[in-house]
Amino acid sequence: MIELRTAREIDEMKAAGEFVASTLAALKARADVGVNLLELDAFAHELIRQRGAESCYLDYAPSFGSGPFGYVLCTSVNDAVLHGKPHSYRLHDGDLLTLDFAANVDGWVADSAISIVVGTASEQDLELIRLTERALDAGIAAAVIGNKIGDISHAIGSVAAEAGLRVNTEFGGHGVGRTMHGDPPVPNSGRPGRGYPLKEGLVIAIEPWFMRGTDKLRVDPDGWTLRSADGSRTAHSEHTIAVTADGPITLTRRLG
Repeated sequence: MIELRTAREIDEMKAAGEFVASTLAALKARADVGVNLLELDAFAHELIRQRGAESCYLDYAPSFGSGPFGYVLCTSVNDAVLHGKPHSYRLHDGDLLTLDFAANVDGWVADSAISIVVGTASEQDLELIRLTERALDAGIAAAVIGNKIGDISHAIGSVAAEAGLRVNTEFGGHGVGRTMHGDPPVPNSGRPGRGYPLKEGLVIAIEPWFMRGTDKLRVDPDGWTLRSADGSRTAHSEHTIAVTADGPITLTRRLG
């Protein structure tokens, strides 16, 4: 069921957005060569505890995963793009790391993701990250009253198509509110003018994720981590936004 939020509820959701954004900024600053993915997860866990927030991932057990996720942070490295389960891996120079984080603050959820390169970055990796960020900006710009979900999807997919990338639509954006994943789904490619009409009060996560050489996924033995089928590099950017009469509000806007 699609739920629309009042202006007051959207204002209440800002605290969750600010916490998720600040946590990702802190994680980005801490991620470095030699840092273990489990250390990053433990750090995020501590920030959740200090804030009095709740993790959206810890006990999450959807149909597409294998049992409860068990961690508070998704850490996807290099060819991993989504749902990367933290494990004992120390980051190497040049690793492309995606951090995906969602939390509940005072009953409201926000969800966001960033991709960064640890240490020495190749221009190809930086360009892939920039493409996801450009697609995210395009999707947000299309999130206005009078448009439809397909307009957001088309805006995202057009950025990928212009760069010669194929888009996987098995996983994409989604409604956000009292829970992390809700309706409507927001695919990363689609036809303009199609789908659910965007209305004031709609809160969604928009999350373009691209793979350099394929649109096919494979699943790790952990039952969660999704990787590019051909081993090519991947990147992922995500914001939680609200559709308002004055245009989209990015609840997880990153400062600095």
